[in-house]
Amino acid sequence: MRTDDRRPREPAPAEQPGRARPEPEPTPAVVRFRACRWSVQGDGPEYCSNPDVLPYAGKRGFNPEAWCLDCAFYKLRRKAPRRQRPEDDYPY
Repeated sequence: MRTDDRRPREPAPAEQPGRARPEPEPTPAVVRFRACRWSVQGDGPEYCSNPDVLPYAGKRGFNPEAWCLDCAFYKLRRKAPRRQRPEDDYPY
């Protein structure tokens, strides 16, 4: 490589304008929190709406790492069962 090489250096992928950084992989606590029926995601920060957790953690200072890994209040959100349509009951 020559020392008088004056070509501009290309920016690294993280430095390139217009490119968003990839989202980091969520931790197991965050995954569990987002699957819990007590989690609230809205306009503000995410928080746990359980009446026993909310007074201690609050809405702004909630940390899933501290609460969600071994939470006794954890309840999985479940979708309602899909309705069976009468035309699907046709015996083939």
